[in-house]
Amino acid sequence: MKEVGLVQDEISKITKAKINATVKLMPIDIGAWTQQVNLLLAGNEPVDLLVTSSFFNYSSQVAKGQLLPLDDLLAKYAPTVKDTMEPAIFGSTKINGKMYGVPSIRDTAADHGIAARKDLMDKYNLSFDNVKTYADLDPIFKTIKDNEPGVYPLVQRSQTNTIANELVRGYTDYLGDTPGVLIIENQDLKVVDLYETQRYKDALQQARKWYQAGYIMPDAATTQEGNNSLIKAGKGFSYLSNMKPGFATQETTVNGREMVTASFVPPISTSDSGTGFMISIPKNTQDADRAAQLLNLLYTDKDVANLLANGVEGKHYVDAGNGQIKAPEGGSNYVFNQWEVGNNALTKVWQGMDADIWAQTKEFNKNSTFSKALGFSFDSSPVKTEVAAVINVNNQYKAGLESGTIDPSKLDEFVKKLKAAGMDKIIAEKQKQLDAWAKANNVQ
Repeated sequence: MKEVGLVQDEISKITKAKINATVKLMPIDIGAWTQQVNLLLAGNEPVDLLVTSSFFNYSSQVAKGQLLPLDDLLAKYAPTVKDTMEPAIFGSTKINGKMYGVPSIRDTAADHGIAARKDLMDKYNLSFDNVKTYADLDPIFKTIKDNEPGVYPLVQRSQTNTIANELVRGYTDYLGDTPGVLIIENQDLKVVDLYETQRYKDALQQARKWYQAGYIMPDAATTQEGNNSLIKAGKGFSYLSNMKPGFATQETTVNGREMVTASFVPPISTSDSGTGFMISIPKNTQDADRAAQLLNLLYTDKDVANLLANGVEGKHYVDAGNGQIKAPEGGSNYVFNQWEVGNNALTKVWQGMDADIWAQTKEFNKNSTFSKALGFSFDSSPVKTEVAAVINVNNQYKAGLESGTIDPSKLDEFVKKLKAAGMDKIIAEKQKQLDAWAKANNVQ
């Protein structure tokens, strides 16, 4: 991240006037994040606000007493923050009845479907209008295969975001990245083995059918090329994905080709929708009251939110008219993952996006189906040996089965080896923790 100093100086002008404090931004590379934060929290290094996440040890940070409870501080210094997001999302960060993180305002829900190249859709007069399920995509894929040599009708996003995985994600709360999931439409707290569900078996059959028809790359199970580079290079036509309002515009920018999208599964909010990215006050804070006041500004002050997300006007972005912004001549030297921190609904909208994108996102989040486990975070340390053994089995079978490369008849062998590696023990531990969490949080 370049020119962070310029941005922090502008933020400090506002915070000096409003809360008598200056701000120092401290970016940490994602590759070094876990180690650096562990060192920060283990020592007495002063840090007043910290991005926290269920993907990065949130529950263990709380267990070690490294984060402060926020309930009283928010009530005193940030009483309106709770009104900026869905109540279920705001309350989902509680551990043993206390809040230790405030979720960022972003697309906390996701719907699921397909993104495809508009030029080829137009060229062959194709439309998603009558496509209601994933299986209905067959005629579109066939048209591309028959008429566009060298273009694969369907490419995978990555080795983890496989074809079959995308087909089941819209119905499933993974409860972390270990075996054992909730089926969202059941609206219960029963942890089941995903691999033994009918939906997973059907997804493998669908992936296999597409693979055998030549719609998927022959080396899908091993290639390191992701969907964006394949689309950019003209080798791919479409990919399955989780989505959100404005997704087609976002993917058009990323791929350098105009994309169109269709959603087949209504939006869901899963266990980590709130806890995926939060802001917390560490025990190392020099001034918890001031930290809470700055936290409040991140959610209620549009100038602070814009500076953090987009940088300095005139230098990192310019006015594009219609209340929107665009990159300046020569581009910007400030890039920030704005969805990680604060109230993004206060930030200016980039050219190309709908002007009311944040109103759309708010409705999208609100109307999603919420998992019963919203806010639950699994601690895999009691079964870490089994988790390691299961990962080894996954590495043998998962990519091949889920890309359609391996025949689904191998599923029984895969499940048998997973059970031998300790999958059932992991699922039992997850159920035990989920039951305890549900009892502590009055979830039925």
